Amino acid sequence: MTRLPSIAAKRRIAVIAAIIAVFMLSSAPARADFRLCNNTGSRVGIALGYKDAEGWTTEGWWNVPARTCETLLRGALVARYYYIYAVDYDRGGEWSGRAFMCSREKEFTIRGIGDCLARGYDRTGFFEVDTGEQRSWTVQLTDSSEQAAPSTAPTRAPPSTTRPPMPVPSAPGPANKGSQ
Repeated sequence: MTRLPSIAAKRRIAVIAAIIAVFMLSSAPARADFRLCNNTGSRVGIALGYKDAEGWTTEGWWNVPARTCETLLRGALVARYYYIYAVDYDRGGEWSGRAFMCSREKEFTIRGIGDCLARGYDRTGFFEVDTGEQRSWTVQLTDSSEQAAPSTAPTRAPPSTTRPPMPVPSAPGPANKGSQ
């Protein structure tokens, strides 16, 4: 004769199953991405540069509507430094810097950052984003009227000989909205 579990035993089994399910879900790796939030009233186009195991790459264009966020790269970040160039489609202007990389007007993925013009690409100034080696990062683009005045104090680049020169943000103006 087989004995059926009591109601109390069934409840204990259900509680244990729920605890195991919660533990399994909580042990899943945290999501990590590189995101950009467009906090302006305009649509913007985004180009991104980074160095991975295969070398330097620039990619574009992500079209990010006003007041929205977009995931540019999915997964854990592969580099500490990322580089962004953005264009305001509606009001004109750009977010740029002094880290020169290759780009083009149409959708692109370009390997390497040297000899852009000789290879038929544009040479474009990107601004640097230091993620501090975090697993995920979000960049906030704002209008120049929404951000504090840029610092004029000199900044020191971390030691490295394999990344482009660190850009220095220029003062916001009609053709340059500043960075972040």
